[in-house]
Amino acid sequence: MKTDDMLTVPEVMAKLKVSRWTVYQLIRSGELGSVLVGERCRRIPESALSDYVTRLCEEAV
Repeated sequence: MKTDDMLTVPEVMAKLKVSRWTVYQLIRSGELGSVLVGERCRRIPESALSDYVTRLCEEAV
């Protein structure tokens, strides 16, 4: 895995155009997968973000 496969919360905020609170709410609810690196660094795999967006698009149809 390359390090650019992992996104920071601000990067996800920018891609989804949502607030920090919304990203963390998606993580807490389990809708958006993430990993904890160390004690405080939250990272979101690009595949988790892609899966989330795919689910949103499928639900919209």
